[in-house]
Amino acid sequence: MRELVTSLVRPLVRSPGRIQVQERTEGERVVVELSVHPDDRGRVIGRGGRTADALRTVLDAVARRRGQSCVLDILG
Repeated sequence: MRELVTSLVRPLVRSPGRIQVQERTEGERVVVELSVHPDDRGRVIGRGGRTADALRTVLDAVARRRGQSCVLDILG
């Protein structure tokens, strides 16, 4: 999931070198924590949260194919 999040977020940000993705498993749930440069946070969240919702939808679909669930936390 880390690689997927990084590849999805990289084109959205101006500072791709500042992308940090942490992943941990809690039972059958995968928690992905995303941290980006403060100036890029708005780009990742998107207007009205639409970009963040789209990222969560993609991650959830991939996780379900693996028999898991996924949560994306965008750290501030």
